[in-house]
Order: sequence, then structure tokens, then C-alpha cells
Amino acid sequence: MRKLLFGLLISFLVVFTSNAQEGMWLLNQIEQLELNKQGLEIRVSDIYDANKPSLSKAILQLGGGTASFVSPDGLILTNHHVAYTALQRASKVETDYLTNGFLARTRSEEIQAPGYRARLLIEMKDITDEMLKVINSVSDPDEKDRVKDKRIAEITEANSKGDITATVAEMYEGRQYILFRHKIFNDVRIVYSPPLSIGKFGGEIDNWMWPRHTGDFSFLRVYCAPDGTGREYNPENIPYKPEVWLKTAMEDLKDGDFTFILGYPGFTTRYRTSNSVYWNLNKNYPFSIKNFKEIDELFETLTKNNPEGKLKVANLRTGLANVRKNYEGKLEGMIKTDFLQEKIEFEKEFLNWVNSNPERKSKYGNILSDEKAQYDIIEKNKEKSNVISIFQGLAGSLFNVAGQIYNISRELEKPENERQPGFSERNIQTAINNLQFTYSGYFEPVDKALLVRALKMADNLPYNQRINGLDYILNNKSKSIEQFVDDAYRNTKLNDMDYAKSLYKKPVAELESLNDPLIKLASGLYPEAKEIEREYNSFAANVSFVRKQYMDALYEWKGTGLYPDANGTIRFTYGVVTGYKPADAVLYYPFTTLKGVIEKNKGEEPFDVPEKLNQLFKNRDYGKWIDPELNDIPVAFTHRGDITGGNSGSPVLNAKGEIIGVAFDGNYEGMISDWQYDFDLQRVISVDIRYVLFITEKFSDAGFLLEEMQIK
Repeated sequence: MRKLLFGLLISFLVVFTSNAQEGMWLLNQIEQLELNKQGLEIRVSDIYDANKPSLSKAILQLGGGTASFVSPDGLILTNHHVAYTALQRASKVETDYLTNGFLARTRSEEIQAPGYRARLLIEMKDITDEMLKVINSVSDPDEKDRVKDKRIAEITEANSKGDITATVAEMYEGRQYILFRHKIFNDVRIVYSPPLSIGKFGGEIDNWMWPRHTGDFSFLRVYCAPDGTGREYNPENIPYKPEVWLKTAMEDLKDGDFTFILGYPGFTTRYRTSNSVYWNLNKNYPFSIKNFKEIDELFETLTKNNPEGKLKVANLRTGLANVRKNYEGKLEGMIKTDFLQEKIEFEKEFLNWVNSNPERKSKYGNILSDEKAQYDIIEKNKEKSNVISIFQGLAGSLFNVAGQIYNISRELEKPENERQPGFSERNIQTAINNLQFTYSGYFEPVDKALLVRALKMADNLPYNQRINGLDYILNNKSKSIEQFVDDAYRNTKLNDMDYAKSLYKKPVAELESLNDPLIKLASGLYPEAKEIEREYNSFAANVSFVRKQYMDALYEWKGTGLYPDANGTIRFTYGVVTGYKPADAVLYYPFTTLKGVIEKNKGEEPFDVPEKLNQLFKNRDYGKWIDPELNDIPVAFTHRGDITGGNSGSPVLNAKGEIIGVAFDGNYEGMISDWQYDFDLQRVISVDIRYVLFITEKFSDAGFLLEEMQIK
């Protein structure tokens, strides 16, 4: 039965069905969805219109997530976990905004969200013909990648000016290219965030789970120059006046109500083959889960009794825990549904269609085997590749800095036209500017332990995958790895941020003459890291070429009407408020309430209900936010929709285009959703706008924000 259902599902993917509530649709595709027949009460052009103000003009990409304008003075609403990094960076032990929350009662009290920038869509334009003309002028996959990247760089530079930045996004594995132009705001300030005991209530235990009782929201504000242009923080900046801001729904939400979401989903893999499923099921997910679990245990041990250390690693720890649980859910979902076998069965059907016609067989007959051959190549150095990936991100802040300095220096030795696109002057300056955030998360005991761990992983590599550039450490019988790291941290000067900044753009010879132990380590790792990078880039180019052929074949086989995989560009999805049945004799209702928050209270994190919230519940001091049917304050709700990472903070809107909640999670049972949509099990979890307003007004006495939102 599962195989039959999967075949039907794939048929949906390639033959559009208007009732399935599946898909992360481009804004210029939503006219075809017949949304007014599904329950939408406003015009589709009120959601997106290239030529006039529409709801899409209220949507921002922010801090790896999404936010929306909710007032005429640049006030934006997003998730607490989207604002989490800003709160952590702005906090000190004595002013711990992460734990205690933050509220600015005047504009002058609003504080910077360090490193945050907001991106507002100005224009999207199809440039497929222009791109394919260049790409199809060459035949070699590696060369196709090079000319593609070069043309994209030229287009983005030509379309970027002042506060407008251009990007080119690839859709359908390269069948379509779209130019996006965004207005950039680099002055974002924190206005209000509830304490951790509300904003992250339930912690990692409840993460991805339902029923959920998390008040996952924060308010920030976008600032601009007096003339309306986006710029860096400046005391003279003023709140931005958006063309469109979202109005708040005042009618109660009910089971079965129509909903839709606008946001910036990050990455999905709906059209990937069994080769990709196998790789993630057996290689990527198990390694990552084990790796992140070990690092979390390291964090716990080294920061347990150290408030400063706990605060400094909070952002990285939370991020890794979130990804780990996501991967655990994907792995469990793949195994439970026999997803790999389902893909294989579908591909048998696909190959039967291909082989039934000589022309198709010549064109598409080797797609799957060619892709498999590429995976076989990178399999040979998988263990070494894994360890190098640890050195490149999870071997400590100071080694990250050393590696970045050395890599930039090596890249700048090349002629400008041979450098990788990421090493432009602007990008290098951005890296230097962002050092402040690297050092704000630096806690030496954790940093050293991460580097020790990475070196021990390198020491355990099989003989044929050894990293030869590390032999001077790993083969030194007179000094243990721990002793090497202790000496390195005692002798390096990279713990001084200003000193580190002075090394950027230094010639390689000058860097190596410094005899800094961490830079020496980076130089030892460099040759084989570059070899792995070249191997992976060749893999990516060849697989990209094959995947484009696969998409061409799917179009030819099943017809048009596909939605593209998520890739960080703005998308639309819709559905209805509804619960779900995760197992036999288990039925989840679509709403949770304040009563459920109180029932979970254990008096300690992550289930520590603030005393004031307890009192509001006991006194039933709910104001106008009580739901008459629930006879309580609604906290969160589930609804159908198609989202993924990056949608965090997306506004959830009703049939009238009014905000009814903020999306913050998906459910654990639907975690396979990046690979496959499940109509029965996949749900969006959103914080109810009534809980947002109740906490803001009643718990934090910030009713002035409701007045700004023009809520009466």
C-alpha cells in the first residue's frame, strides 16, 4: 500500500492537483492554484503583484528565517529562535537578555541586533534564456559550472547598487533561473522578546513535537536613513515606513479555517533520486547525529557550572541540537516508511518508460547509473572528508579564524580571474567585520576541547585516508594531542581579535613566518582540504548536470506543473487548521492552551513557568484574548502547509490576509517532509497571535506595542 501511495504522490509532484495543499510555490505561480476555490477571500493579486503593493511586500528574510512588518513604523514580528542569536550577542552575564527577556519601552531603548540584516523583495525576473544560452555553449559539466558561476557574478554585480542587492536562484536543478533584487537593511534593533521560560518553553525536549506550548516570538524594528535607504547602524537612522504591513486578525481561529504562509524556506530535496536517499540514510545523517550528540555532551560537561560559558555557547549548542533532532526525525521517517525502497520502485517505473523508446534510452538511459558513479567516487575518501568538515566548522573559534585567514591569503595569491567567487573584496571585508560574532561566542575550555576532538578524529582515520599535513602533531610521541592544544592556545596571539584582523590579506610567506601554532595547523590541513574540495566540486558539477537531465525527463514523462525545491527564495504555501493522527488510537487536536503550559510546569528549565504567568492563569486575567470555544488562551495550533527551515518566523495568514500566527516548527512525524510531502501527517506548528498579544500585553505590560499595531 505504501508503494502505491508513493506512486500517487510522485504523480502529484509532476501533475498539478489543486486540492493537495502541497508545494512551496514561487509567487509568480500562485495564480494557477485556484486559491479562491480553496477558501481565500481576497484576490490572489493582493498576495503578490509585480506592479502594485501586495502582502508579499510585508515579508522579510531575517537571520536565517523570516519576519513580517506588523506596523507602519517598521515593527517586525518573528520567532524567538530567529532572534535568539541577536539576544545572545547582546547579552552579558549581568544583563542576560536571553534568559530574562528584553523590552524597550521607548524607541531610544531599542538595542542593536548585532549582525542581523533584513532583506525585502523588490523585484523578481526570469532570466532563464540568458543563463541557458551561456551554459549550453559548453559541454563539459565542470566548465558548465564555471561559466554559470561567472555569468551569475556578472548579473548580480550589474543589478546591485546602493542598498539593493541582487541574487540569481536556480530552479528545477537548472531548468530555470530567476533574478531576485532585495532592499537590504543592516540596522535592525530588538524591541521585545519574552524570557526564555516562555520563548523557548519546553526546550529541546519539546522541539519538533506536538502538543506544543512555546511562546516562540519576538518583536524587532527595521531602521533606515532619513531618505528611506537601508544602511548600517547610525544614531540618525529612523524607523522604516513599509509600503505594506500586516493587519492582525481579531476573529477567533477555528478548526478547518483556511491559512496561508509567505516566507523564505531554505532547502528541500523532493526530486532527488535513490542515490541521494541512500547517501543520507546510511552516511550523512548517522555521522552528523553521532557527531552533534558528542559535541553537545562536551558543551554540557564544560559549561554546566559556568554561566558565562553557557551563554557564550548557547547559540551554537541550540543550532546543533536543532539540526540533530531534525536529522533523527528524517532518519526515523525514512526507515519507518521504507523510503529508499519506494524511491527504487519509482525509478524502476521511470526506467521502464525510458527504455521503451530508443531515443529516450539514448538521452536518459544512463542518468541513474552516472549519478551512482559520482557517489562511488566521493565514497572513497568519505572518512577523511568528514574529518576535514569538522576542522572547517567545529574545531573551535580560534582555529576557524586561523583557517579563514590562511585560506584568504592563499586565494589572494591567485590572479583575480582565477579566484573563487566567495573571495571578493566585499566578502573578505564582511568576514573581518563578522569576527566580533566569532569572538563573542569564544569560551576557551570548549574551544580547546573541540580542537582536541577534531585532532583525535584525524588520528583515528584509516591509513589510506590519513591527513599527512597533521603528521607533525599526530606522530609526535613526546607530546599528546591535549598537550599540543594547551601549548597552541598558550602561544597563539589569535585570542586577540584586533591582532587577528591585522592578519587578513597578509601574504602566505609572512603568515607562515609568524610561527603561530594555529596558523601552522591551518597550513598543514590546507593541501588535502583543497583536494577534497576539488573532488567535491567535481562531484557537484557532474551530479548537477545529471539532475538537470533527470528533471528534463520528469517533465517529458509526467507533464508540467511542478513546484521547485526550496532554495532560500520567497515562497507561498497554504492549507487549513487541522489536527492529525500520528498512531493507532491517537488523535491530536489542532490547538493547545495556557492550561497546558501550566500542566507542564516543573519549576525548572525547560518547563519553568514564570510566577506572573501562573498568577494570570489562576486569576483568569486573560483580557480579550480568551477563545470562547476553548474557554482559555490559545497558545499554538497545527495546520496543513509545506514549510522547512528558513520558514521560521513566517506569518500565518487567514482567508482575509490577516495575521493569525507565526510559524515556528514542523511536527516530528512529518520530518521526512524535505524529501516527501505527507498530506496526513505533515503539519506546521505556529504560535497563535492571541498568545503573542496576551503575553505582550498582560505578562510584559507592553500594550503600547499593540497600539502601534493598531489593535483596538
